[in-house]
Amino acid sequence: MTRRLRCFSILLTTLAGACGGGLAPLPIPTGLAPATLDVAARWADSTRPVEQRDIRFRWKFQDEHSSAGGRGRARLNPPDSLRFDVAGPLGSGHAAAFVAGDTALWAEPEEDVRKLVPNYPLFWAMLGIARSPVPGSVVRRFSDAAITAWQFAHGQDTVEYVRENGAAPRLLAEVRQGGKRLGRVETKLSPDGLAVSSRLTVVHPASRLDLTFYQNVKARPFAPDTWTRPAPPAR
Repeated sequence: MTRRLRCFSILLTTLAGACGGGLAPLPIPTGLAPATLDVAARWADSTRPVEQRDIRFRWKFQDEHSSAGGRGRARLNPPDSLRFDVAGPLGSGHAAAFVAGDTALWAEPEEDVRKLVPNYPLFWAMLGIARSPVPGSVVRRFSDAAITAWQFAHGQDTVEYVRENGAAPRLLAEVRQGGKRLGRVETKLSPDGLAVSSRLTVVHPASRLDLTFYQNVKARPFAPDTWTRPAPPAR
């Protein structure tokens, strides 16, 4: 595998992993009450920026056998279009992808498209953004001055969010598929709700992905070709 593919594969495999090893239970409060899909969707919408954002971050991946890191960029166009670029040290292993809502429209290298963002609630939660429940979900919620919690259940699949308020706000997200833990995200937020840092912990294989955001600013209109698949490199 080339260095380029290796770097991107490590990042995507982390997003694709099954999570939960060594994790304490998600701090979901007791007393969740039934709620409607419309109310849940309005809450999820409130976590999304209303303007284009240019986001830069450092990433670090660790598992039992290796570690890697580099820098990345996310260009967000509301409501939910995202151009995602990552690179290893000194610009090695560059790759890019375009995600629209719950769909990866393209990824370069092409062979990694199915590995990219296999679970969208976890992916978006790393940016401090919640996803609305899918139609037909059973929705429950709890809210007070300190915490807001949501549970979206659809068959045996469950998405849970905990939004902690106060001086050090956080967004926690956990996903279960078929009743088994798939992933856990913890994103630390600034007082204005923007992501400061994020951690995705996975269990099989045991691994962890950390993002540290060093820029999250309002962007000028992005060029139209931002969302276009890059041309293949000349040979």
